[in-house]
Amino acid sequence: MQFLLLIYENEARFNKGYDQAELEEYWAFGKEFSGAIKGGNALQLTNTAKTVRVRNGKRSTTDGPFAETKEQLGGFYLVEAKDIDEAAAMAEKIPGARFGSIEVRPIMNFS
Repeated sequence: MQFLLLIYENEARFNKGYDQAELEEYWAFGKEFSGAIKGGNALQLTNTAKTVRVRNGKRSTTDGPFAETKEQLGGFYLVEAKDIDEAAAMAEKIPGARFGSIEVRPIMNFS
């Protein structure tokens, strides 16, 4: 079964750049779960984003994310796990879990 591990943190932590020791922890996480990780990436800061909506056939865009929150989506992993508990056990080892939260979301299978 596949799960998306969504990493939410206050992006203000990264305004000064990334901590090398923390980056190494992410690389170690990647090595530890290399067989389970099917994809993933860090995201650029929210001020680089656009939100798109279509209403009555017309597109509108706004800068940034759609809602103000204390934590922003900063990255994700797509993982293979036997169940949500195993995926949650992986999520707790993501370094960002110490500063923010990790949402564990099952991937819907339409077949």
